[in-house]
Order: sequence, then structure tokens, then C-alpha cells
Amino acid sequence: MKIRGLSINGKFLAAQPTGVHRVAKELIHQIARHKEELTTLFGAPPTILAPRNAALGEAPADLPARCDSVLTGQLWEQIELPIRARNTLLLSFCNLAPLLHSASIPMLHDAQTFSTPQSYSRAFRSFYRLIQPAIGARALRVLTVSEYSRAELVRYGIAPAERIRVIHNGVDHGQLLTPDQSIVARLGLMPGRYVLALASTQTHKNIRVLLEAFSKHSLPGLKLVLFGSAGPAQFAAAGMNTSESVVFTGRVSDSELTALMETALCFAMPSITEGFGLPPLEAMALGCPAVVSPCGALPEVCGGGALYVASDRADLWRETFAQLSGNPRLRLDMVGRGLRQASIMTWSRAGDQLMEVLRAIASGRQAR
Repeated sequence: MKIRGLSINGKFLAAQPTGVHRVAKELIHQIARHKEELTTLFGAPPTILAPRNAALGEAPADLPARCDSVLTGQLWEQIELPIRARNTLLLSFCNLAPLLHSASIPMLHDAQTFSTPQSYSRAFRSFYRLIQPAIGARALRVLTVSEYSRAELVRYGIAPAERIRVIHNGVDHGQLLTPDQSIVARLGLMPGRYVLALASTQTHKNIRVLLEAFSKHSLPGLKLVLFGSAGPAQFAAAGMNTSESVVFTGRVSDSELTALMETALCFAMPSITEGFGLPPLEAMALGCPAVVSPCGALPEVCGGGALYVASDRADLWRETFAQLSGNPRLRLDMVGRGLRQASIMTWSRAGDQLMEVLRAIASGRQAR
């Protein structure tokens, strides 16, 4: 098939925003930055294809976009998208891609439905474990976000190593936002007196160890602030008890999250696996120290910019939070280390790596 044109799968524009969607949005903005070169390479401007219920306001204004679809959701992606994208190279950034398109480059962020199936419903993990290897087998290239994820995709037979390319996420988007500090006062928080983490009941996120660390009275004056849609009822249903030291924010805007990160004592991510681990890097970029587990891709992407604590040692997490709270010099040192590490991870760098892959496809070469 002769490729003419570059299409971008915009299904994510019709869904609630997630970390994976953040990556898609930022990479599309990088594609817009290289629009002229991509038009020359593929003979037509890159175009976003989205279902009719998409919010195109989230897409770059200078990229053509089409959302005149009949179908929506998975049916649109698997049936209608490959028809609308025929004869073009199709980029999909959110873990899935249409099986019927013969010139596809999907981004598969991780293999966690294989490595930690208990984090997902039976229907979700069954679907992903069936479709992702089929996507990987047909793709011209497979993109992923870390060397760790690359190894996992190979380990579980999702894609062959020679066709996988690593593009690290950027984290500099938060620096462009104006923090909404009103959320700090609204939640009754004191700057520097709370630990921030993601409100997730997924097993691999391992928030249970943070709840255990805050279940004792050995962290006086410190709160654990959990942001995201999961609340006390969801945690109770998952068998996790919360104490009066835990504050749930509910869903927050990007500006509110920026404010929470800027004024937190630290950001905590005790995951037992991560394909990348964007939130601790986002925090580090805003001058918030990160405390993470030495698991998954976290050591790869956080490098020397974070403090590391064993994922199963609530006592050591408690001790680390107490040290950061009581030792301003240690915290200031970690702020500097985090800023230096985060400065390496830019979206411009990610865009340049994506362009290397696309140039190689256009010229018929292998991209390294």
C-alpha cells in the first residue's frame, strides 16, 4: 500500500482525561510543531480523525480535524476509523488501534493487564489481553514510553523488540499553567504539611501502603491528600480503611493539581509497577520532591531526582515523610535534584524522537 497522508486517532478527545490522554494531547501538539515537514514527507497535512462526540477544542487549532462520524467509541475505532484513515499512516497514542488498518503505529504504554491483571475488571483485562498482541503483530512500529515497558511488551509477546521504539514522556506542560491556589484553602490544607498522591484503588498503584503509613499517630500534623475520582466509598469497597489524616479531593483541574503539587511536602507513588510514572515527574518539575518505589519504570525516569522506598514497607514510608518534614535541608536538596531530572524530560524532546520514527517510515528505513 502506498501511504499518502498522516492520520491521528482522536478517540481520546471524546473521553474523560487520563494520564494516557495527556501524552496523546502533548504529542499531537508536537506533530503540529512539525506540520510543514510532515506535509512534505507524507504528501498531505497531518489530520486528526475523531468520533462525532469529540471535544476538538483540546486539539491544536492549526491541524485539520474531522469528526463527522456515524459511530462512536470502540465501534468507531475498530470499524469506521480504518475506513476514514485508508491509505494513510495512522498514529494511535492511547494503548489501542484499529486491527483492520494496515499502516498503523500505536503507542502501547505498558503491559499491566498481563503483569498485574488484578488491577482491572475481568472484561477489561480480557479485551486488552486479546487485542493488544494482535495490534502489536500488525503494526509497522510500536511506540512505548520507557525501556521497562519495552521489555514488558516483549516479555508478554505483545510486540517484537526490533519494532518497538521508546519515547519518554515530557513533563514541562505544568510549568505553563497558572496554579489555582484556592483549592489549598478550600480543603483546609497547610502548605508543606501534606503528602500528595493519586486516589486509585488499582492494586498496582499500591495506595494501601500509604494508608497504612498514615494510620498511626507518628506523623502529627501531616495529612495524606488523595486526588482523583475515587473516594472513601471506593476505598472501603476495595478493603482499604482510611483515617482522619486522609483528605480526598475528588477530580481536580490541571490548575488545581499544579497548586497542590507546588505546596505539598512531597509527592508519593508507591506503585509495584509503572509503565512510566508521569505524576512524580510532574511534581518534580514544579519543585515538589518525589518519594517513589524502586519498581517498574520509576527508577528509569526519576533517576537521582527522587527518594526511593520499598513498596511493601509502610514503616519506611512513614519514616521518610517524617524526615522530609523535619529536615528542611534534605527537602531543599531533593527539590534541586528533582528539578534537574525533570528538566531532561521535555515534550520537545519527545516530539523529536517521534519525528525520527516518522522520517524513517516515510523513507522506508528502520527507525532506531
